[in-house]
Amino acid sequence: MRRALLAVVLLASACSGEENKAGDAASAAAVPEAPAAAPSASAAPAVARSESVSNDLYEFEYSYPAAAAAIPDLRKRFDDDLEKQRRALIESAQVQLADSKKNGYPFNPLGSWTAWKVVTDLPGWLSLSAEVGSYEGGAHPNHGFDALLWDRQAYAPRPVSELFTSEADLSRAIRPDFCRALDRQREQRRGEPVDRGSGNDFDQCIDPVESTIILGSSNGKAFDRIGVLVAPYAAGPYAEGDYEVTLPVTDAVLAAVKPGFRDSFARGR
Repeated sequence: MRRALLAVVLLASACSGEENKAGDAASAAAVPEAPAAAPSASAAPAVARSESVSNDLYEFEYSYPAAAAAIPDLRKRFDDDLEKQRRALIESAQVQLADSKKNGYPFNPLGSWTAWKVVTDLPGWLSLSAEVGSYEGGAHPNHGFDALLWDRQAYAPRPVSELFTSEADLSRAIRPDFCRALDRQREQRRGEPVDRGSGNDFDQCIDPVESTIILGSSNGKAFDRIGVLVAPYAAGPYAEGDYEVTLPVTDAVLAAVKPGFRDSFARGR
């Protein structure tokens, strides 16, 4: 395989296996305000989906967990996305193969990789994250992150930003702690302190909300963690890879949560 996808687990619930089972039971018991498409209690257990194809033309991988498959509309969303990405990859590979034959340069199989993981499964929410990678024939593959927050009451996806008074308020609430944590990671990888006055863009802090924000939980009841998934090139050169920063929900974060979602959050440690 050209490139192994990394499991995004920084915010996976710290609960034990028994606690996870309890969380699943709580989620199943929460009846969403849903149309007829909502899963019934007698429905067969959901099954995760994982597709993997590797040949001389392309390499394709796409997966999502059983927790997502248990929600019909979410399962359809991922199934449709899987087929859309596969078709686009095949078309691009065929075009590039034909061009390589015409112009006499070597063809390297293209690639697309998407792996969705559960960040946390709460009675009212399902928080998912994904690492998304691609290879388009250049010097190296590229990858980044994606996230999806499913609102069980609304029976629909909801952007994380909608839970806060504004992205700017969320950024102000987490940026100081985020920058300190990011610098510690950069110093470990570089073997030297980060000099914010160097003039080097990769020594500067970045706005966390411009990266992928995910919500997690350590207690299986409410969001008490915020994750920031930073893609390569955003905070350092490609060779440094990506950065993953996990922060507790603080009073400043709680102050930035919209009143209607306040019960879904708890102060972290």
